[in-house]
Amino acid sequence: MRSPLRPVSWLARCGCLHAPVSRYRCPPCRYECRPLLDVLGVEPGRISGALARLLSLLATVAPHPLAARLAWLLLGVTTSPMGIWRVAQRLGEAAALHSDNLSRYHADSRSTGAPTRTAPSTVVLGVDGCSLGMQVRSKRRHRKPGEILPPLPLIEEGRFRAVKAGVLLLPSERVEISPGRHSVVRRFLVTCLGDADAIFARPYAQLRELGWVGTQTVVVVVGDGAEWIWNRAAMFVCRCEILDFWHALEHAWKFAQLRYREGSAQSDRRVHEIAEDLRAGKVQDVIARLKRGRAKTPELRESLQALIHYYSENAGRMRYDEYLRLGYGIGSGAVESAHKAGGACSLPPSRNALE
Repeated sequence: MRSPLRPVSWLARCGCLHAPVSRYRCPPCRYECRPLLDVLGVEPGRISGALARLLSLLATVAPHPLAARLAWLLLGVTTSPMGIWRVAQRLGEAAALHSDNLSRYHADSRSTGAPTRTAPSTVVLGVDGCSLGMQVRSKRRHRKPGEILPPLPLIEEGRFRAVKAGVLLLPSERVEISPGRHSVVRRFLVTCLGDADAIFARPYAQLRELGWVGTQTVVVVVGDGAEWIWNRAAMFVCRCEILDFWHALEHAWKFAQLRYREGSAQSDRRVHEIAEDLRAGKVQDVIARLKRGRAKTPELRESLQALIHYYSENAGRMRYDEYLRLGYGIGSGAVESAHKAGGACSLPPSRNALE
């Protein structure tokens, strides 16, 4: 059954568009559709998909008030900070739903992935996780003109959500943007508010969707040493596990500051020596030198033993000279920068994606 034409409108880059649209309704099943809107891919009274993607891109690089101003300056579109927020939320929800459906599809043994005839020889997978504090309020705060709102209350226990992310990239697509500093041309990000099994299902689905995982493809898993990463990396038969170089130095840095003094030249020199030896693949020499060290206080002995245990457990994942020679990279900055860009956690700015 066809209903009379009704005018509808939506916002696009060229302004507000209006069009008469017919609605079709099936009385037995009560299904309704508007074919013209389905073909155009728009929703009445909302922002078109192409414009929504541009506004969401502005929302990822600037605060919402500034993104609204940039939308007017760059795109000629008038919108509010709340409009930017709504667009980013809707697009994020759609992306999360697509990722869920994709991982569910490729988890089925009957699913078919992309052809793997041209699968790369090596794929890098960086995995990381953090805790995101959730502000739970009964109603939204509204700021009056000129009013400065007080800080939000401290987050109570139990109001944290586990955020996990994975980044897929190809070592062959690394470029040297400056002497000794490399970056990647593209990367594929997957993330979720869930457990470790959920985040590993998403990169696997993305690998199959891209056709990047063949029988001879080596999956290089870069992690910070968390057991949940290494336990699930075994799902890839051909794999290479790498302990993030900067996390390895972070543990050495804590011990050196405790041993000598925070900010002292001696602690800097000691950590620099460890970094040079690790980069050269001399992890066993570093462990032997640490075992010969003496600690005078119980706190220092505990820190030293923890550092020795950490290096000993991950010695097989710290052959950094070989990884650099093969072009795998030794840093997890690609996935950690994704966390930082999303505001999930704060990371030192000195960590580079794939040192």
